[in-house]
Amino acid sequence: MSGALEDKRTATRFRILAEIADRQPAVSQGEIAEAVGVTSQAVSEYIRALIDDGLVEKEGRSRYRVTKEGVDWLFKEARALQRVAEHVTNDVLESVNEDAAILTDSVESGETVTLSLKEGLLHATPGSDGPAIGVATTGGDAGDDVSVTGFEGIIEMEPGRVQILQVPSARVGGSDELDSGALTATCGGADIVVAGGIEAVVACRQADVSLTTWFAPGEVAADAAARGLDVVVVASVDVAGRVADTLRDAGVQFDVTDA
Repeated sequence: MSGALEDKRTATRFRILAEIADRQPAVSQGEIAEAVGVTSQAVSEYIRALIDDGLVEKEGRSRYRVTKEGVDWLFKEARALQRVAEHVTNDVLESVNEDAAILTDSVESGETVTLSLKEGLLHATPGSDGPAIGVATTGGDAGDDVSVTGFEGIIEMEPGRVQILQVPSARVGGSDELDSGALTATCGGADIVVAGGIEAVVACRQADVSLTTWFAPGEVAADAAARGLDVVVVASVDVAGRVADTLRDAGVQFDVTDA
């Protein structure tokens, strides 16, 4: 989750830093105050705090510049905001209009259905017994895809857990350094297993672990966890850090252990 969505101060900090970046080096605190909707005094206080935190440097009277650390912070927050916006646009707003689900039993067009997530996929069951319901706009039998609209309620779901298992790089032994039995046991409790890096793929194959994919492991794990699935990411040391960054940006909790 973006910090800018969690509290007002961080949101204001984000906007003021973005305005400085857009106007630098000549920065009018009055113009920023008008754009952000706070007082000039408040802008001055925020800028002092940004300077103290090393995100902005002062070059002279009314002349400021965003530092590399400031740019990195802006990028991080902007990426997190973008993920939230994409989720709202692609998942929330789209589902308000119409979405597809897998039928658990036969229904006819116009019937009310209860909605639930199973294996990370939306399912529709005839009736209105659940906390989330909709109306089928097409009919079908169990296993068919059906179009659903008129959503009401909230689908009950606990976020999934993500565990990153680090595999040594090939230059220090790679998959040969692992206990295949322990790797198999850890991955056996996951809903999906993804790999990142050649060493991780080889380790999983040697341990006879079935992989869902070895592409975009961070993005896959984040999306799966958001849909309630438990994920194990087997990743080389070189890739594990990037996976962790992706999960952190997406607001997904995770643990990192050595395989």
